[in-house]
Amino acid sequence: MANSRSTRRGFLKGTVAIATLTTATLASSSQSDEPTAFADSIASFLQDHYQRMSKDEIGELLARSERRAKREHGVDIKCHNTSAITGVTFGYALNLSKCKGTRRCVEACVTENNCSRNSNMENIRVLSLPEGTRDLNQSDHYYGVEQKVPEAGRWYLPVQCHQCDEPACVQACPVEATWKEADGIVVIDYDWCIGCRNCAVACPYWARHFNWSKPNLPAKEINKNTHYLGNRPRMAGVMEKCTFCIQRTRKGHLPACQEACPTGARVFGNLLDPASEIRYILENKNVFRLKEEQGTQPNFWYYTDV
Repeated sequence: MANSRSTRRGFLKGTVAIATLTTATLASSSQSDEPTAFADSIASFLQDHYQRMSKDEIGELLARSERRAKREHGVDIKCHNTSAITGVTFGYALNLSKCKGTRRCVEACVTENNCSRNSNMENIRVLSLPEGTRDLNQSDHYYGVEQKVPEAGRWYLPVQCHQCDEPACVQACPVEATWKEADGIVVIDYDWCIGCRNCAVACPYWARHFNWSKPNLPAKEINKNTHYLGNRPRMAGVMEKCTFCIQRTRKGHLPACQEACPTGARVFGNLLDPASEIRYILENKNVFRLKEEQGTQPNFWYYTDV
């Protein structure tokens, strides 16, 4: 839970109170959207930490997010804040014997999660490595999508947010804009993020990305089913990451990356369910976790058929 020292807005509340009241008056008397946009900007800047907000306050911020998407992208989105499901801790397992480096998972993630189309904003990174080595220093992070895969003499290692139990990114954030939810998903409140990028430096999995410019999202390509802590359209100057498709998985659906995988290499599920496929894999396969020596306790495992 965030505390009072994490607020970056409190000291300005008295200063802008008059401006807020004036804007509200203008908004009620004008047909233009400009007063409403300005009022939304002020309200967003002054909003409390998400974890401290009341149900009514959350309803207001969801409405602001929807209006912002309409103003900036010309689409009517629906922004949800579906809570974690009781008795669920999400985890992922990936069969490296089956991954062929097609990057279909990357493409599906970009589309599902409203990632910018003009900045290589990809929450999944597929590494290409020479056969016989696990030395990540020898990996190619940016092999071309036009390259024929699988390439002879190479194997592939997809990397994304590992939703760690001890997330270094959360510890590094100076304003508590990121935290771990009850179902194991590490989230970001983009309205609270100050864009310092400390979390990106702390993450051992290259899983945090910074929006250097206003995201380019063609209106016809925007996924209108969004989550406040997930795939709602972001803004310049904030961090973003994989959230295990929070807008899908909290409603009982699979992540987009798993659905798109043409080889069946990906397995997602509830770690607390003894009958789940992921539990079977963890209990019966020779699994490993990437950079486990970092002590972050990732909920993302790799295994092979050998």
